Amino acid sequence: MKLTGRTVLITGGSSGIGLELAGALLARGNVVIVTGRSESALEAARLRHPGLHASKSDVANENSILDLYQTLTTRFPALDVLINNAGIMRALRLGDDRPLTDVTQEVDIDLSGPIRMVQQFLPHLRTRSNPMIVNVSSGLAFVPFTISPIYSAAKAGLHAYTRCLREQLRNTPVRVVEVAPPLTETPLFASEFKQHMPGQSGMPVDVLVRHIISGIEAGRDEVRPGQSNVLKIASRLAPGFIFKQLSKVGAT
Repeated sequence: MKLTGRTVLITGGSSGIGLELAGALLARGNVVIVTGRSESALEAARLRHPGLHASKSDVANENSILDLYQTLTTRFPALDVLINNAGIMRALRLGDDRPLTDVTQEVDIDLSGPIRMVQQFLPHLRTRSNPMIVNVSSGLAFVPFTISPIYSAAKAGLHAYTRCLREQLRNTPVRVVEVAPPLTETPLFASEFKQHMPGQSGMPVDVLVRHIISGIEAGRDEVRPGQSNVLKIASRLAPGFIFKQLSKVGAT
């Protein structure tokens, strides 16, 4: 499946992996729409990539998703690729006092968000001749990261959901792909996790995007670049060992 001449919607596309992917897909002759919760970040994305379409939307809000669906399917009826990339990742100490609505943010955005988006957009995608859904999980879907417990749980859930979605849609035209990025050099990593991981660096985001595009075009159901593939294999061969190694990061 070539990623050219398509109409692509990327949630969480105003920064990081989503923005880099949007630029790459735009350069390949696709119509690209990105969403995000910050109007200023979306405007900056448009300035960085002339020709990029942007729409403010929140995957944690059902009404926002419905409004997005009604707007985009009217304005871009050829929409045939949905990339669920929106997500947050936090370092959380589970023993700290937190409001119940705060502690589940990663579940609301990283897991429930893609599920809501697929449920809303799937009827439209099924009218297209060669549609595709791409869910962006994480290498931590295979081995949890102790300092990011809710994120790890949400991404493991997204991995399970994506496998089931793929199987249920196997006899339809809809292709379902999971992208599991490794640790990546994004603003999120720099702001939230670099302090916990001195001396460590992630995969450059442009390199990751090249892996994503080549993996999708090669027909892979799961795209697991670099460390993510190591985590997938280790989760089967030595799950206890690799979990203990990850648990040492940020330990006090």
